[in-house]
Amino acid sequence: MGEEILPRLQSRCRRHDPQPSPPFPLPLPSPESAEATDTHLRQTVECLSSLISLSHSIKVFPVKWQLIRAKLEELKSGLSLMEESGGALGNPAFPRFMPAAMATVTESLDLAMRCVNLSYSGKLLMQSDLDILLAKFDIHVKNLSSMSTAGRASPACAIVVSRPGVGACKDEMRFYVRDLLGRMKVGDSEMRMQAMASLREVICENEKYVRIVVEVGGIVGTLVGFLDLSDAKVQEEAVRVVSVIAGFDSFKSVLIGAGVISSLIKVLEYGNLGGKEASLGCLIKLTENADNAWSVSAHGGVTALLKICSSGDSDPGLVHLACGVSKNLVGVQEIKCFMIEEGAVPMFVRLLRSKDDNVKVSSMEFLQAMASGDEKTRKLIVNEGGIRALLQILDPSTLVSSRSREVALIAVEKLCFCSATSISMLLNYRFLDFLLRFLRNGEVPVRELALKVAAKLCVASEEANKALGDAGFMPEFVRFLDSKSFEVRETAAEALSAMVLIPKNRKRFVQEDHNISFMLRMLDLDSGNSGVKKSLISTLMAITSCSSGRRKIINSGYLKSIEKLAEDEVYDARRLARKLTTSRFRSMLSGIWPS
Repeated sequence: MGEEILPRLQSRCRRHDPQPSPPFPLPLPSPESAEATDTHLRQTVECLSSLISLSHSIKVFPVKWQLIRAKLEELKSGLSLMEESGGALGNPAFPRFMPAAMATVTESLDLAMRCVNLSYSGKLLMQSDLDILLAKFDIHVKNLSSMSTAGRASPACAIVVSRPGVGACKDEMRFYVRDLLGRMKVGDSEMRMQAMASLREVICENEKYVRIVVEVGGIVGTLVGFLDLSDAKVQEEAVRVVSVIAGFDSFKSVLIGAGVISSLIKVLEYGNLGGKEASLGCLIKLTENADNAWSVSAHGGVTALLKICSSGDSDPGLVHLACGVSKNLVGVQEIKCFMIEEGAVPMFVRLLRSKDDNVKVSSMEFLQAMASGDEKTRKLIVNEGGIRALLQILDPSTLVSSRSREVALIAVEKLCFCSATSISMLLNYRFLDFLLRFLRNGEVPVRELALKVAAKLCVASEEANKALGDAGFMPEFVRFLDSKSFEVRETAAEALSAMVLIPKNRKRFVQEDHNISFMLRMLDLDSGNSGVKKSLISTLMAITSCSSGRRKIINSGYLKSIEKLAEDEVYDARRLARKLTTSRFRSMLSGIWPS
Protein backbone atom coordinates (compact mmCIF):
# COMPACT_ATOMS: atom_id res chain seq x y z
CA MET A 1 0.00 0.00 0.00
CA GLY A 2 2.77 2.45 1.02
CA GLU A 3 4.78 1.70 -2.15
CA GLU A 4 1.81 2.60 -4.35
CA ILE A 5 1.14 5.91 -2.62
CA LEU A 6 4.63 7.30 -2.03
CA PRO A 7 5.69 8.28 -5.59
CA ARG A 8 2.43 10.09 -6.31
CA LEU A 9 2.53 11.91 -2.98
CA GLN A 10 6.19 12.93 -3.37
CA SER A 11 5.47 14.34 -6.82
CA ARG A 12 2.54 16.43 -5.58
CA CYS A 13 4.40 17.77 -2.57
CA ARG A 14 7.48 18.73 -4.64
CA ARG A 15 5.16 20.57 -7.04
CA HIS A 16 3.72 22.70 -4.23
CA ASP A 17 6.65 22.82 -1.81
CA PRO A 18 7.45 26.54 -1.41
CA GLN A 19 11.06 27.69 -1.87
CA PRO A 20 11.91 28.34 0.86
CA SER A 21 9.08 27.15 3.13
CA PRO A 22 7.87 30.33 4.80
CA PRO A 23 6.67 30.45 8.40
CA PHE A 24 3.07 31.40 9.20
CA PRO A 25 1.91 34.14 9.02
CA LEU A 26 3.72 35.89 6.16
CA PRO A 27 3.31 39.33 4.59
CA LEU A 28 0.42 39.24 2.17
CA PRO A 29 1.70 38.01 -1.22
CA SER A 30 0.32 39.00 -4.60
CA PRO A 31 -3.25 37.81 -4.93
CA GLU A 32 -3.77 34.69 -6.98
CA SER A 33 -6.39 34.40 -9.63
CA ALA A 34 -9.60 32.61 -8.67
CA GLU A 35 -8.71 29.73 -10.99
CA ALA A 36 -5.20 29.34 -9.51
CA THR A 37 -6.53 29.41 -5.95
CA ASP A 38 -9.12 26.79 -6.76
CA THR A 39 -6.55 24.53 -8.44
CA HIS A 40 -4.05 24.96 -5.61
CA LEU A 41 -6.73 24.13 -3.05
CA ARG A 42 -7.96 21.03 -4.90
CA GLN A 43 -4.41 19.67 -5.30
CA THR A 44 -3.70 20.25 -1.62
CA VAL A 45 -6.80 18.26 -0.66
CA GLU A 46 -5.65 15.41 -2.91
CA CYS A 47 -2.21 15.50 -1.34
CA LEU A 48 -3.71 15.30 2.14
CA SER A 49 -5.90 12.35 1.07
CA SER A 50 -2.85 10.44 -0.14
CA LEU A 51 -0.92 11.23 3.01
CA ILE A 52 -3.85 10.00 5.15
CA SER A 53 -3.89 6.74 3.18
CA LEU A 54 -0.13 6.36 3.62
CA SER A 55 -0.41 6.88 7.38
CA HIS A 56 -2.57 3.74 7.66
CA SER A 57 0.37 1.62 6.51
CA ILE A 58 2.67 2.89 9.28
CA LYS A 59 3.20 0.20 11.93
CA VAL A 60 5.37 2.16 14.39
CA PHE A 61 4.25 4.85 16.85
CA PRO A 62 0.58 3.97 16.20
CA VAL A 63 -0.86 6.36 18.81
CA LYS A 64 1.15 9.32 17.52
CA TRP A 65 0.14 8.65 13.94
CA GLN A 66 -3.48 8.18 14.91
CA LEU A 67 -3.48 11.68 16.42
CA ILE A 68 -1.67 13.14 13.40
CA ARG A 69 -4.09 11.40 11.06
CA ALA A 70 -7.01 12.93 12.91
CA LYS A 71 -5.53 16.41 12.35
CA LEU A 72 -4.84 15.61 8.69
CA GLU A 73 -8.46 14.63 8.28
CA GLU A 74 -9.67 17.79 10.03
CA LEU A 75 -7.46 19.89 7.76
CA LYS A 76 -8.64 18.05 4.67
CA SER A 77 -12.29 18.40 5.67
CA GLY A 78 -11.92 22.13 6.33
CA LEU A 79 -10.18 22.73 2.99
CA SER A 80 -12.81 20.66 1.18
CA LEU A 81 -15.58 22.76 2.67
CA MET A 82 -13.78 25.97 1.67
CA GLU A 83 -13.36 24.61 -1.84
CA GLU A 84 -17.03 23.68 -2.06
CA SER A 85 -18.33 26.95 -0.66
CA GLY A 86 -15.79 29.19 -2.44
CA GLY A 87 -14.65 30.54 0.92
CA ALA A 88 -11.00 30.71 -0.16
CA LEU A 89 -11.66 33.25 -2.88
CA GLY A 90 -11.07 36.80 -1.72
CA ASN A 91 -9.99 35.68 1.73
CA PRO A 92 -6.81 37.74 2.40
CA ALA A 93 -5.43 35.24 4.92
CA PHE A 94 -5.70 32.21 2.67
CA PRO A 95 -2.66 32.87 0.39
CA ARG A 96 -0.52 33.16 3.53
CA PHE A 97 -1.96 30.01 5.02
CA MET A 98 -1.34 27.59 2.14
CA PRO A 99 2.49 27.72 1.92
CA ALA A 100 2.88 27.09 5.64
CA ALA A 101 0.37 24.24 5.57
CA MET A 102 2.09 22.64 2.58
CA ALA A 103 5.46 22.95 4.27
CA THR A 104 4.10 20.95 7.20
CA VAL A 105 2.57 18.40 4.83
CA THR A 106 5.98 17.99 3.15
CA GLU A 107 7.62 17.53 6.54
CA SER A 108 4.92 15.02 7.45
CA LEU A 109 5.64 13.06 4.25
CA ASP A 110 9.34 12.85 5.12
CA LEU A 111 8.59 11.55 8.64
CA ALA A 112 5.99 9.11 7.28
CA MET A 113 8.49 7.67 4.79
CA ARG A 114 11.07 7.21 7.53
CA CYS A 115 8.52 5.44 9.73
CA VAL A 116 7.37 3.19 6.88
CA ASN A 117 10.98 2.27 6.00
CA LEU A 118 12.10 2.16 9.68
CA SER A 119 14.97 4.47 8.68
CA TYR A 120 14.82 6.92 11.60
CA SER A 121 17.89 7.33 13.83
CA GLY A 122 16.23 6.90 17.22
CA LYS A 123 12.84 6.33 18.79
CA LEU A 124 13.01 9.26 21.22
CA LEU A 125 14.05 11.69 18.48
CA MET A 126 11.27 10.48 16.17
CA GLN A 127 8.71 10.75 18.97
CA SER A 128 9.81 14.34 19.56
CA ASP A 129 9.55 15.14 15.81
CA LEU A 130 6.04 13.65 15.69
CA ASP A 131 4.97 15.72 18.70
CA ILE A 132 6.20 18.88 16.98
CA LEU A 133 4.43 17.86 13.78
CA LEU A 134 1.18 17.29 15.66
CA ALA A 135 1.42 20.75 17.24
CA LYS A 136 1.96 22.35 13.82
CA PHE A 137 -1.09 20.64 12.34
CA ASP A 138 -3.13 21.70 15.36
CA ILE A 139 -2.20 25.33 14.65
CA HIS A 140 -3.10 24.95 10.97
CA VAL A 141 -6.51 23.50 11.85
CA LYS A 142 -7.24 26.36 14.24
CA ASN A 143 -6.09 28.98 11.71
CA LEU A 144 -8.22 27.42 8.99
CA SER A 145 -11.22 27.36 11.32
CA SER A 146 -10.71 31.06 12.07
CA MET A 147 -10.48 31.90 8.37
CA SER A 148 -13.57 29.89 7.59
CA THR A 149 -15.60 31.61 10.29
CA ALA A 150 -14.34 35.13 9.54
CA GLY A 151 -15.95 35.38 6.14
CA ARG A 152 -19.22 33.67 6.95
CA ALA A 153 -22.61 35.17 7.31
CA SER A 154 -24.07 35.39 10.79
CA PRO A 155 -27.71 34.89 11.80
CA ALA A 156 -28.11 38.64 12.34
CA CYS A 157 -27.48 39.48 8.67
CA ALA A 158 -29.05 36.39 7.10
CA ILE A 159 -32.27 36.48 5.11
CA VAL A 160 -34.25 33.53 6.43
CA VAL A 161 -36.63 31.71 4.09
CA SER A 162 -39.84 30.77 5.88
CA ARG A 163 -40.64 27.13 6.25
CA PRO A 164 -43.35 25.99 3.79
CA GLY A 165 -46.75 25.38 5.32
CA VAL A 166 -48.67 22.13 5.45
CA GLY A 167 -49.58 20.93 1.97
CA ALA A 168 -46.82 22.94 0.26
CA CYS A 169 -45.76 21.74 -3.19
CA LYS A 170 -42.51 19.90 -3.75
CA ASP A 171 -40.83 22.91 -5.40
CA GLU A 172 -41.44 25.06 -2.31
CA MET A 173 -40.06 22.33 -0.08
CA ARG A 174 -37.02 21.94 -2.32
CA PHE A 175 -36.39 25.71 -2.29
CA TYR A 176 -36.50 25.71 1.50
CA VAL A 177 -34.05 22.80 1.71
CA ARG A 178 -31.67 24.53 -0.73
CA ASP A 179 -31.76 27.63 1.44
CA LEU A 180 -30.84 25.53 4.47
CA LEU A 181 -27.96 24.03 2.47
CA GLY A 182 -26.72 27.52 1.58
CA ARG A 183 -26.76 28.61 5.21
CA MET A 184 -24.90 25.45 6.22
CA LYS A 185 -22.18 26.14 3.63
CA VAL A 186 -21.55 29.87 4.08
CA GLY A 187 -22.81 30.54 7.58
CA ASP A 188 -20.83 30.73 10.79
CA SER A 189 -21.05 28.06 13.47
CA GLU A 190 -24.29 29.39 14.96
CA MET A 191 -26.00 29.71 11.58
CA ARG A 192 -24.93 26.20 10.60
CA MET A 193 -26.40 24.77 13.78
CA GLN A 194 -29.67 26.67 13.29
CA ALA A 195 -29.92 25.45 9.69
CA MET A 196 -29.27 21.83 10.70
CA ALA A 197 -31.75 22.07 13.58
CA SER A 198 -34.41 23.31 11.13
CA LEU A 199 -33.50 20.53 8.71
CA ARG A 200 -33.74 17.89 11.44
CA GLU A 201 -37.13 19.25 12.49
CA VAL A 202 -38.68 18.99 9.02
CA ILE A 203 -37.28 15.55 8.19
CA CYS A 204 -38.53 14.22 11.52
CA GLU A 205 -42.03 15.54 10.85
CA ASN A 206 -42.38 14.82 7.13
CA GLU A 207 -40.75 11.91 5.29
CA LYS A 208 -41.05 13.78 1.98
CA TYR A 209 -38.30 16.13 3.13
CA VAL A 210 -35.91 13.19 3.56
CA ARG A 211 -36.27 12.30 -0.11
CA ILE A 212 -35.72 15.93 -1.09
CA VAL A 213 -32.59 16.10 1.08
CA VAL A 214 -31.19 13.10 -0.76
CA GLU A 215 -32.21 14.47 -4.16
CA VAL A 216 -30.74 17.95 -3.61
CA GLY A 217 -27.05 17.50 -4.40
CA GLY A 218 -24.51 18.38 -1.75
CA ILE A 219 -26.52 18.12 1.46
CA VAL A 220 -25.52 14.61 2.49
CA GLY A 221 -21.89 15.30 1.56
CA THR A 222 -21.92 18.55 3.53
CA LEU A 223 -23.40 16.86 6.61
CA VAL A 224 -20.83 14.06 6.45
CA GLY A 225 -18.10 16.68 6.03
CA PHE A 226 -19.28 18.42 9.20
CA LEU A 227 -18.67 15.18 11.12
CA ASP A 228 -14.94 15.70 10.57
CA LEU A 229 -14.86 19.26 11.92
CA SER A 230 -13.27 20.16 15.22
CA ASP A 231 -16.33 22.23 16.24
CA ALA A 232 -17.98 19.71 18.58
CA LYS A 233 -21.37 21.44 18.58
CA VAL A 234 -21.63 21.57 14.78
CA GLN A 235 -20.40 18.00 14.65
CA GLU A 236 -23.04 16.83 17.14
CA GLU A 237 -25.91 18.53 15.31
CA ALA A 238 -24.73 17.05 12.02
CA VAL A 239 -24.71 13.55 13.52
CA ARG A 240 -28.27 14.02 14.75
CA VAL A 241 -29.48 14.96 11.26
CA VAL A 242 -27.60 12.03 9.71
CA SER A 243 -29.10 9.69 12.33
CA VAL A 244 -32.63 10.68 11.30
CA ILE A 245 -31.83 9.96 7.64
CA ALA A 246 -30.31 6.60 8.67
CA GLY A 247 -33.69 5.62 10.07
CA PHE A 248 -35.03 5.23 6.51
CA ASP A 249 -33.92 1.99 4.86
CA SER A 250 -34.23 3.51 1.38
CA PHE A 251 -31.56 6.13 2.08
CA LYS A 252 -28.99 4.23 4.12
CA SER A 253 -27.02 3.41 0.98
CA VAL A 254 -26.71 7.13 0.19
CA LEU A 255 -25.07 7.74 3.57
CA ILE A 256 -22.79 4.74 3.14
CA GLY A 257 -21.74 5.98 -0.29
CA ALA A 258 -20.85 9.37 1.23
CA GLY A 259 -18.42 7.67 3.65
CA VAL A 260 -20.51 8.25 6.75
CA ILE A 261 -19.30 5.20 8.70
CA SER A 262 -15.65 6.26 8.91
CA SER A 263 -16.74 9.75 9.97
CA LEU A 264 -19.12 8.38 12.62
CA ILE A 265 -16.32 6.31 14.09
CA LYS A 266 -14.11 9.42 14.28
CA VAL A 267 -16.89 11.14 16.22
CA LEU A 268 -16.99 8.06 18.44
CA GLU A 269 -13.29 8.45 19.16
CA TYR A 270 -12.91 12.22 19.43
CA GLY A 271 -16.37 13.82 19.68
CA ASN A 272 -18.19 15.16 22.73
CA LEU A 273 -20.68 13.08 24.73
CA GLY A 274 -23.73 14.19 22.74
CA GLY A 275 -21.97 13.54 19.45
CA LYS A 276 -20.86 10.09 20.55
CA GLU A 277 -24.38 9.14 21.66
CA ALA A 278 -25.87 10.32 18.37
CA SER A 279 -23.12 8.51 16.44
CA LEU A 280 -23.84 5.24 18.23
CA GLY A 281 -27.57 5.63 17.64
CA CYS A 282 -26.88 6.12 13.94
CA LEU A 283 -24.52 3.12 13.81
CA ILE A 284 -27.18 0.91 15.40
CA LYS A 285 -29.49 1.72 12.48
CA LEU A 286 -26.80 1.29 9.83
CA THR A 287 -25.41 -2.00 11.18
CA GLU A 288 -28.73 -3.78 10.86
CA ASN A 289 -27.20 -4.67 7.50
CA ALA A 290 -24.30 -7.15 7.83
CA ASP A 291 -22.44 -5.50 4.93
CA ASN A 292 -22.26 -2.27 6.91
CA ALA A 293 -21.02 -4.24 9.91
CA TRP A 294 -17.96 -5.11 7.83
CA SER A 295 -17.43 -1.42 7.08
CA VAL A 296 -17.53 -0.56 10.80
CA SER A 297 -14.89 -3.20 11.48
CA ALA A 298 -12.70 -2.04 8.58
CA HIS A 299 -12.55 1.49 10.00
CA GLY A 300 -11.60 0.42 13.52
CA GLY A 301 -15.10 0.66 14.93
CA VAL A 302 -14.99 -2.63 16.86
CA THR A 303 -11.98 -1.48 18.86
CA ALA A 304 -13.65 1.87 19.56
CA LEU A 305 -16.81 0.13 20.79
CA LEU A 306 -14.91 -2.25 23.07
CA LYS A 307 -12.95 0.70 24.47
CA ILE A 308 -16.20 2.43 25.44
CA CYS A 309 -17.59 -0.73 27.04
CA SER A 310 -14.39 -1.48 28.94
CA SER A 311 -13.90 2.00 30.38
CA GLY A 312 -15.19 2.45 33.90
CA ASP A 313 -15.47 6.18 33.21
CA SER A 314 -17.81 5.80 30.24
CA ASP A 315 -21.29 7.30 30.50
CA PRO A 316 -23.89 4.50 31.08
CA GLY A 317 -26.00 5.78 28.19
CA LEU A 318 -22.94 5.55 25.94
CA VAL A 319 -22.19 1.98 27.07
CA HIS A 320 -25.83 0.97 26.51
CA LEU A 321 -25.71 2.22 22.91
CA ALA A 322 -22.27 0.69 22.30
CA CYS A 323 -23.68 -2.68 23.40
CA GLY A 324 -26.46 -2.23 20.85
CA VAL A 325 -24.03 -1.65 17.99
CA SER A 326 -21.85 -4.56 19.16
CA LYS A 327 -24.87 -6.87 19.18
CA ASN A 328 -25.47 -6.06 15.52
CA LEU A 329 -21.84 -6.79 14.66
CA VAL A 330 -21.50 -10.25 16.24
CA GLY A 331 -23.73 -11.72 13.56
CA VAL A 332 -20.57 -11.68 11.41
CA GLN A 333 -18.50 -14.67 12.52
CA GLU A 334 -15.11 -13.05 11.90
CA ILE A 335 -16.05 -9.96 13.92
CA LYS A 336 -17.34 -12.16 16.75
CA CYS A 337 -14.06 -14.09 16.81
CA PHE A 338 -12.10 -10.84 16.96
CA MET A 339 -14.26 -9.60 19.85
CA ILE A 340 -13.70 -12.84 21.75
CA GLU A 341 -9.95 -12.57 21.21
CA GLU A 342 -10.08 -9.00 22.55
CA GLY A 343 -11.73 -10.21 25.79
CA ALA A 344 -15.33 -9.20 25.03
CA VAL A 345 -16.92 -12.09 27.00
CA PRO A 346 -15.51 -11.27 30.48
CA MET A 347 -15.98 -7.57 29.70
CA PHE A 348 -19.71 -7.94 29.01
CA VAL A 349 -20.19 -10.36 31.91
CA ARG A 350 -18.81 -7.59 34.14
CA LEU A 351 -21.35 -5.20 32.62
CA LEU A 352 -24.13 -7.49 33.89
CA ARG A 353 -23.23 -6.17 37.36
CA SER A 354 -23.63 -2.54 36.31
CA LYS A 355 -25.84 -0.32 38.45
CA ASP A 356 -27.58 0.96 35.31
CA ASP A 357 -30.57 -1.12 34.15
CA ASN A 358 -30.14 -0.20 30.48
CA VAL A 359 -26.54 -1.39 30.54
CA LYS A 360 -27.65 -4.66 32.19
CA VAL A 361 -30.29 -5.24 29.51
CA SER A 362 -28.10 -4.39 26.52
CA SER A 363 -25.16 -6.48 27.77
CA MET A 364 -27.48 -9.49 28.32
CA GLU A 365 -28.85 -9.10 24.80
CA PHE A 366 -25.30 -8.88 23.43
CA LEU A 367 -24.22 -12.08 25.19
CA GLN A 368 -27.31 -13.91 23.90
CA ALA A 369 -26.54 -12.79 20.35
CA MET A 370 -22.93 -13.85 20.74
CA ALA A 371 -23.86 -17.32 22.06
CA SER A 372 -26.63 -17.97 19.51
CA GLY A 373 -25.93 -21.28 17.81
CA ASP A 374 -22.43 -21.41 19.28
CA GLU A 375 -21.90 -23.97 22.05
CA LYS A 376 -18.25 -23.01 22.53
CA THR A 377 -19.10 -19.35 23.18
CA ARG A 378 -21.99 -20.35 25.44
CA LYS A 379 -19.62 -22.42 27.59
CA LEU A 380 -17.16 -19.51 27.69
CA ILE A 381 -19.88 -17.18 29.00
CA VAL A 382 -20.83 -19.72 31.67
CA ASN A 383 -17.19 -20.25 32.66
CA GLU A 384 -16.64 -16.49 32.98
CA GLY A 385 -19.38 -16.29 35.63
CA GLY A 386 -22.33 -15.49 33.38
CA ILE A 387 -24.81 -17.67 35.32
CA ARG A 388 -23.96 -16.11 38.68
CA ALA A 389 -24.26 -12.62 37.23
CA LEU A 390 -27.67 -13.39 35.69
CA LEU A 391 -28.97 -14.93 38.91
CA GLN A 392 -27.87 -11.86 40.81
CA ILE A 393 -30.21 -9.84 38.56
CA LEU A 394 -32.99 -12.38 39.20
CA ASP A 395 -32.54 -12.35 42.96
CA PRO A 396 -35.81 -10.79 44.28
CA SER A 397 -33.83 -8.93 46.93
CA THR A 398 -31.93 -7.02 44.21
CA LEU A 399 -33.38 -3.68 43.14
CA VAL A 400 -33.64 -3.95 39.37
CA SER A 401 -36.32 -3.13 36.81
CA SER A 402 -38.96 -5.56 35.62
CA ARG A 403 -37.43 -5.30 32.15
CA SER A 404 -34.02 -6.44 33.46
CA ARG A 405 -35.59 -9.51 35.08
CA GLU A 406 -37.48 -10.39 31.90
CA VAL A 407 -34.30 -10.26 29.80
CA ALA A 408 -32.37 -12.18 32.47
CA LEU A 409 -34.97 -14.98 32.42
CA ILE A 410 -34.70 -15.23 28.64
CA ALA A 411 -30.90 -15.19 28.85
CA VAL A 412 -30.88 -18.01 31.42
CA GLU A 413 -33.03 -20.13 29.16
CA LYS A 414 -30.91 -19.45 26.05
CA LEU A 415 -27.57 -19.94 27.76
CA CYS A 416 -28.27 -22.75 30.24
CA PHE A 417 -31.12 -25.07 29.25
CA CYS A 418 -29.16 -26.95 26.58
CA SER A 419 -26.52 -28.18 29.03
CA ALA A 420 -27.00 -30.61 31.92
CA THR A 421 -24.04 -29.04 33.72
CA SER A 422 -25.51 -25.54 33.46
CA ILE A 423 -28.93 -26.77 34.64
CA SER A 424 -27.28 -28.36 37.69
CA MET A 425 -25.60 -25.02 38.41
CA LEU A 426 -28.95 -23.26 38.21
CA LEU A 427 -30.50 -25.71 40.66
CA ASN A 428 -27.59 -25.28 43.06
CA TYR A 429 -27.77 -21.46 42.84
CA ARG A 430 -31.43 -21.20 44.00
CA PHE A 431 -32.83 -20.47 40.55
CA LEU A 432 -36.02 -22.43 41.34
CA ASP A 433 -36.58 -20.34 44.49
CA PHE A 434 -36.46 -17.16 42.41
CA LEU A 435 -38.68 -18.64 39.70
CA LEU A 436 -41.32 -19.79 42.20
CA ARG A 437 -41.38 -16.40 43.86
CA PHE A 438 -41.98 -14.71 40.50
CA LEU A 439 -44.83 -17.13 39.76
CA ARG A 440 -46.49 -16.24 43.03
CA ASN A 441 -45.76 -12.55 43.46
CA GLY A 442 -44.08 -11.16 40.35
CA GLU A 443 -45.37 -8.39 38.12
CA VAL A 444 -47.57 -9.73 35.32
CA PRO A 445 -44.92 -9.69 32.51
CA VAL A 446 -42.31 -11.30 34.77
CA ARG A 447 -44.83 -13.82 36.12
CA GLU A 448 -45.93 -14.97 32.68
CA LEU A 449 -42.34 -15.18 31.43
CA ALA A 450 -41.36 -17.16 34.54
CA LEU A 451 -44.16 -19.60 33.70
CA LYS A 452 -42.78 -20.08 30.16
CA VAL A 453 -39.26 -20.57 31.46
CA ALA A 454 -40.42 -23.09 34.08
CA ALA A 455 -42.40 -24.99 31.42
CA LYS A 456 -39.30 -25.23 29.22
CA LEU A 457 -37.20 -26.32 32.17
CA CYS A 458 -39.63 -29.22 32.74
CA VAL A 459 -38.63 -30.79 29.45
CA ALA A 460 -34.98 -29.69 29.52
CA SER A 461 -33.88 -32.44 31.91
CA GLU A 462 -35.32 -35.13 34.15
CA GLU A 463 -33.31 -33.78 37.07
CA ALA A 464 -34.94 -30.37 36.67
CA ASN A 465 -38.41 -31.94 36.30
CA LYS A 466 -38.03 -33.75 39.61
CA ALA A 467 -36.65 -30.63 41.29
CA LEU A 468 -39.63 -28.58 40.10
CA GLY A 469 -42.00 -31.14 41.62
CA ASP A 470 -40.11 -31.12 44.94
CA ALA A 471 -40.11 -27.31 45.00
CA GLY A 472 -43.93 -27.09 44.69
CA PHE A 473 -44.39 -25.88 41.12
CA MET A 474 -47.36 -28.12 40.21
CA PRO A 475 -49.96 -26.25 42.32
CA GLU A 476 -48.82 -23.02 40.63
CA PHE A 477 -49.24 -24.56 37.18
CA VAL A 478 -52.74 -25.75 38.14
CA ARG A 479 -53.60 -22.23 39.28
CA PHE A 480 -52.60 -20.81 35.88
CA LEU A 481 -55.09 -23.12 34.12
CA ASP A 482 -57.76 -20.62 35.13
CA SER A 483 -56.00 -17.64 33.50
CA LYS A 484 -57.87 -15.38 31.08
CA SER A 485 -55.02 -15.69 28.60
CA PHE A 486 -55.15 -18.63 26.17
CA GLU A 487 -51.36 -18.57 25.92
CA VAL A 488 -50.88 -18.75 29.69
CA ARG A 489 -53.39 -21.60 30.02
CA GLU A 490 -51.69 -23.52 27.24
CA THR A 491 -48.22 -23.06 28.77
CA ALA A 492 -49.45 -24.22 32.21
CA ALA A 493 -51.17 -27.26 30.68
CA GLU A 494 -48.00 -28.21 28.75
CA ALA A 495 -45.91 -27.88 31.91
CA LEU A 496 -48.25 -30.18 33.87
CA SER A 497 -48.28 -32.69 31.03
CA ALA A 498 -44.48 -32.86 31.18
CA MET A 499 -44.26 -33.00 34.98
CA VAL A 500 -46.63 -35.95 35.52
CA LEU A 501 -44.42 -38.14 33.33
CA ILE A 502 -42.21 -38.46 36.43
CA PRO A 503 -43.79 -41.12 38.76
CA LYS A 504 -43.00 -39.15 41.91
CA ASN A 505 -44.64 -36.01 40.51
CA ARG A 506 -47.63 -38.01 39.29
CA LYS A 507 -48.18 -39.50 42.74
CA ARG A 508 -47.90 -36.07 44.35
CA PHE A 509 -50.41 -34.63 41.87
CA VAL A 510 -53.01 -37.38 42.42
CA GLN A 511 -52.82 -37.02 46.20
CA GLU A 512 -54.34 -33.56 45.92
CA ASP A 513 -58.05 -34.17 45.25
CA HIS A 514 -58.50 -30.58 44.09
CA ASN A 515 -56.01 -30.97 41.21
CA ILE A 516 -57.93 -33.61 39.24
CA SER A 517 -61.36 -32.09 39.73
CA PHE A 518 -60.09 -28.63 38.82
CA MET A 519 -58.35 -29.93 35.71
CA LEU A 520 -61.49 -31.78 34.58
CA ARG A 521 -63.56 -28.65 35.10
CA MET A 522 -61.10 -26.65 32.97
CA LEU A 523 -61.28 -29.34 30.29
CA ASP A 524 -65.06 -29.05 30.33
CA LEU A 525 -65.06 -25.25 30.18
CA ASP A 526 -62.23 -24.63 27.68
CA SER A 527 -63.89 -24.93 24.30
CA GLY A 528 -61.67 -22.60 22.31
CA ASN A 529 -58.09 -23.79 22.74
CA SER A 530 -57.23 -27.18 21.26
CA GLY A 531 -53.67 -26.88 22.61
CA VAL A 532 -54.94 -26.69 26.18
CA LYS A 533 -57.29 -29.66 25.61
CA LYS A 534 -54.52 -31.77 24.16
CA SER A 535 -52.18 -31.13 27.10
CA LEU A 536 -54.90 -31.66 29.73
CA ILE A 537 -55.95 -34.97 28.16
CA SER A 538 -52.27 -35.99 27.99
CA THR A 539 -51.95 -35.26 31.73
CA LEU A 540 -55.11 -37.28 32.51
CA MET A 541 -53.80 -40.19 30.42
CA ALA A 542 -50.62 -40.23 32.51
CA ILE A 543 -52.67 -40.13 35.72
CA THR A 544 -54.74 -43.17 34.69
CA SER A 545 -51.61 -45.30 34.99
CA CYS A 546 -52.25 -45.43 38.75
CA SER A 547 -55.47 -46.88 40.18
CA SER A 548 -56.22 -44.00 42.53
CA GLY A 549 -55.94 -41.53 39.67
CA ARG A 550 -58.33 -43.54 37.47
CA ARG A 551 -60.79 -43.89 40.31
CA LYS A 552 -60.82 -40.16 41.04
CA ILE A 553 -61.42 -39.32 37.38
CA ILE A 554 -64.28 -41.88 37.12
CA ASN A 555 -65.90 -40.63 40.31
CA SER A 556 -65.49 -36.94 39.49
CA GLY A 557 -68.73 -36.61 37.51
CA TYR A 558 -66.90 -35.41 34.38
CA LEU A 559 -66.71 -38.77 32.62
CA LYS A 560 -69.58 -37.80 30.30
CA SER A 561 -67.63 -34.73 29.20
CA ILE A 562 -64.68 -36.94 28.24
CA GLU A 563 -67.01 -39.31 26.38
CA LYS A 564 -68.54 -36.34 24.52
CA LEU A 565 -65.07 -35.23 23.42
CA ALA A 566 -64.47 -38.78 22.22
CA GLU A 567 -67.69 -38.64 20.22
CA ASP A 568 -66.46 -35.37 18.65
CA GLU A 569 -63.55 -37.32 17.16
CA VAL A 570 -60.92 -35.90 19.51
CA TYR A 571 -58.36 -38.70 19.17
CA ASP A 572 -56.66 -38.37 22.56
CA ALA A 573 -60.07 -38.13 24.25
CA ARG A 574 -61.15 -41.41 22.61
CA ARG A 575 -58.07 -43.14 23.96
CA LEU A 576 -58.70 -41.73 27.43
CA ALA A 577 -62.40 -42.72 27.35
CA ARG A 578 -61.55 -46.27 26.31
CA LYS A 579 -59.05 -46.60 29.10
CA LEU A 580 -61.44 -45.26 31.72
CA THR A 581 -64.51 -47.25 30.61
CA THR A 582 -62.45 -50.46 30.41
CA SER A 583 -61.18 -49.87 33.91
CA ARG A 584 -64.72 -49.19 35.15
CA PHE A 585 -66.00 -52.43 33.52
CA ARG A 586 -63.22 -54.40 35.16
CA SER A 587 -64.10 -52.89 38.52
CA MET A 588 -67.72 -53.94 38.07
CA LEU A 589 -66.68 -57.51 37.20
CA SER A 590 -64.38 -57.72 40.18
CA GLY A 591 -67.35 -56.72 42.36
CA ILE A 592 -69.55 -59.53 40.92
CA TRP A 593 -66.92 -62.25 40.87
CA PRO A 594 -64.43 -61.46 43.59
CA SER A 595 -61.25 -63.44 43.28
